[in-house]
Amino acid sequence: MIRTFRPRRSVLYVPASNNRALVKAAMLDADAIIFDLEDAVAPDVKEDAREALREYFLTYPQSKAERVVRINGLASEWGAEDLLAARACRPDAILLPKVETPQDVTGVAEILEETDASEGIRLWAMIETPRGILNADEIAELGLRSTARLECFVIGTNDISKETGTKGRGALMPWLMQVLLCAKAGKLDIIDGVYNDFSDLDGFAAECTEAVRMGFDGKSLIHPSQIETANTSFFPDTSSVAEARLIVEAFSNRENLDKGVTSLNGKMVERLHLEMAKKLLAKLDIIGEK
Repeated sequence: MIRTFRPRRSVLYVPASNNRALVKAAMLDADAIIFDLEDAVAPDVKEDAREALREYFLTYPQSKAERVVRINGLASEWGAEDLLAARACRPDAILLPKVETPQDVTGVAEILEETDASEGIRLWAMIETPRGILNADEIAELGLRSTARLECFVIGTNDISKETGTKGRGALMPWLMQVLLCAKAGKLDIIDGVYNDFSDLDGFAAECTEAVRMGFDGKSLIHPSQIETANTSFFPDTSSVAEARLIVEAFSNRENLDKGVTSLNGKMVERLHLEMAKKLLAKLDIIGEK
């Protein structure tokens, strides 16, 4: 399967049990919406949330934003029904919580395959436990196998802090970079965790800037007020876009079509840089269309 590169600068969580938020989601400028059936939905309204989600996707069959459904873990009492509901909605992706082993992903991929689910439904994985961090490399390798459907990691910083007793983002940095490196090795996008104080836009902007420098592809959001800042922070800078276009143009020249390496403005560029350039420009085209 050929992977479609999409911008994921702003990834907003929306509780599937909140009808008002669902309706508003269709009008927002977030690159991706995660419709949450897990943490944001109380146990006694899980079924109502599934029905609301089905109705939403019937009412809004098209969306300018990438649409993702976060389900409960399959081992929970709600997981199986969540997966059936998510599959029926035909979202762009299903987000799996607390992924700790490759089997947590391949098990769901196999179910989707056995039930003839659309190949367009991809899988995202929450990395939010100590075991998930330790096994991030093995999990990320699934990104190199099209049958696994895995396309993106989402960091759950709140859960990591809770399970480890770690306080402050600075203490999380070694683990964040470890998971980020694994994601890139598996050719996955990776989305940074949430910033809890949505009223503190300056603090949020600073954390977005930090996430860009670290190499994250976007930021998880808990409130629509954070969308514009995330979109601006993760927007490709002018020099990067110009360089990407020059790299694509260089490898398009007849003399470079079969070359693995060429020179550009006195620097050596490889096919790896061409792949990165095409990915950036593909995302930029979608941003322009939006």
